[in-house]
Amino acid sequence: MSLQLCALACIMSFSPSFAAPFGNGVCLQPSYYNGGNVNFGWDFMKGFESIKTVRIEIEPDHAAQAKGWIQQALSNGYHVVATYHKVAALGSNDPNELLAAGNWWASNYESLSTFGSFTVNLMNEWGDHTISASEYASAVSAAMALVRRAYSGPVILDAPGWGQESKTLADAVQSMSDKNVILSMHVYPGAWNQGRGHAVQSSDIDDIVGVGVPCVLGEFGGTDTGPVNVPEVVRYAKGKGCAVIGWAWNGDGGDMNMLSPSWATNPGAQSWSKSGYFDTIYNLLATSSELQLV
Repeated sequence: MSLQLCALACIMSFSPSFAAPFGNGVCLQPSYYNGGNVNFGWDFMKGFESIKTVRIEIEPDHAAQAKGWIQQALSNGYHVVATYHKVAALGSNDPNELLAAGNWWASNYESLSTFGSFTVNLMNEWGDHTISASEYASAVSAAMALVRRAYSGPVILDAPGWGQESKTLADAVQSMSDKNVILSMHVYPGAWNQGRGHAVQSSDIDDIVGVGVPCVLGEFGGTDTGPVNVPEVVRYAKGKGCAVIGWAWNGDGGDMNMLSPSWATNPGAQSWSKSGYFDTIYNLLATSSELQLV
């Protein structure tokens, strides 16, 4: 092998096809607080350089406000993942709910992208642990056809089973014709992968990276106890080239907020401090050198 070919092979070995096209980051869920009129704390966020991406969850009746949320994020230099989030349909197997998401994107993407492009997350946590790969593929393909009327970029697909059924997602996407997608899992201490018959573990990441398309942990975190070693799974996913997005910068409604005060207590706060939960997320986003700066 020539030196040139050897160098190319080395570069390719560190540039997996399943590497996400954006950096690590944090989730935001503003829809439920003060009518969505919240202060995101962008200046405070900028002090933590490992946050490159923000995943903004959008309830379907907040499209007009979401335009402003996306504008703020883009103007502050962050890549945006925008997620259709319908709280009443989480874990639903109803394909009509997914079609509604597809229609929502077809109707709203042009307006939402006025200030710049972003990555579409088709729908947060559609499908339960029992849905088959063929059922998932059929419903997602129909919804994707609607999304493609307005958006040609990669679409993030959450694994069914609240983001945990890695094998179902992988099998479904392999049978789909539209593979301009990013596969996403959600990882928490109590996460269960029914298709694999065990609590979520690092080897489940191999299911989705094996498809050969980009992958991401769209959510990770947790303050409860459970059988899942979340830090181990996150580190393994990062080692496979997956971006990782922590839950949550703000908007959890409970104790999984990186900021104090949270929007639940003071949505218009003008100053913040790191909550006791902050390091749970940030230490898994950052490199060792970046941690030394915090």
